[in-house]
Amino acid sequence: MSKKVEYTTTARELYISTLFKLNLRYAEQLRPDNIFILSAKYGLLPLNEEVEPYELTLNTMSSNDIKTWAGGVLQQLSDRYKMDACHFTFLAGEKYRKHLISHTPHSDIPLQGLRIGEQLQKLKGLIS
Repeated sequence: MSKKVEYTTTARELYISTLFKLNLRYAEQLRPDNIFILSAKYGLLPLNEEVEPYELTLNTMSSNDIKTWAGGVLQQLSDRYKMDACHFTFLAGEKYRKHLISHTPHSDIPLQGLRIGEQLQKLKGLIS
């Protein structure tokens, strides 16, 4: 489960793990139009949105619940973007991106197949 602070704050400040912080720094370095967090509770979560801490993760959800969650995230994305016209970079784990990738024809997964330690090392090398 992701490490989080225990008080209401912005999504950017809620998650405090080293992996999250490095992922965020790398994402910002890419200079995208927008950065979102894929949250088990909130779905597509803007960085500056105020949120309550929570103890929910896709890692303990059933396959059907994950598919339902992914459907909600895809709806949130399609409400904001023309899916076939946007490029998405996924820095989230397999369970969080699995049912989203096939609906995002222009996407990449720079950390795909890497264990957490390997992701940390690669991110440190990618961040200038």
